[in-house]
Amino acid sequence: MTAPQHIPATPTPFSFDPSTTALLVIDMQRDFLLPGGFGESLGNDVELLRSVIDPLARLMTAARSANIPVIHTREGHLPDLSDCPPAKLRRGNPSQRIGDPGQFGRILVRGEYGHDIVDELAPLPDEVVIDKPGKGAFYATELGAVLARNSIESLLVTGVTTEVCVHTTVREANDRGYECLVVSDCVGSYFPEFQRVGLDMIAAQGGIFGWVADSATVIDALASSTPAHTSA
Repeated sequence: MTAPQHIPATPTPFSFDPSTTALLVIDMQRDFLLPGGFGESLGNDVELLRSVIDPLARLMTAARSANIPVIHTREGHLPDLSDCPPAKLRRGNPSQRIGDPGQFGRILVRGEYGHDIVDELAPLPDEVVIDKPGKGAFYATELGAVLARNSIESLLVTGVTTEVCVHTTVREANDRGYECLVVSDCVGSYFPEFQRVGLDMIAAQGGIFGWVADSATVIDALASSTPAHTSA
């Protein structure tokens, strides 16, 4: 273990050990972020999610430089949709539901172009990619085993959307004993009010689910934790 580091955050400074911390990047997929994709077909403004790409790319670079594992998730289903419950399958526009043809292939189906992560945030070859059938990243996935295998205790949480997959994952992580910091400009929502309230809910009541800080603050803390930035 290395010496604990501290990130200025809301509601209090976030204490973490770089050797037991991972960056979790949730569902930065083409179906959600690209014009013409599933998200836009539901009437959403994808630019509200795309604003996350640049700060998240910088944060991923900083995490990699600090030797912090980057773990990616993708929401999607098997081609036969056997892992998609009917209650989920019925959601959305009747002509644009999970498994239907979309501009980037069958919507939210594993192996389709739209299911994969946007080019700007592509995983490195050695980074873990978790395919998840639900909103939360722990449900029916190997995420818990991956974190345990790497002795992870703290998560820097990013991705989309703030009020759905990010919130569900942070709540799941909190129940499992992980300390979570949500990076405010590296999570996004199609609804500005949901973005604001979603972040407020995480840090409310003394950090009931976790902490919140912006990417510049987190990047500064990661930079100070690397050997290249320590005194000789």
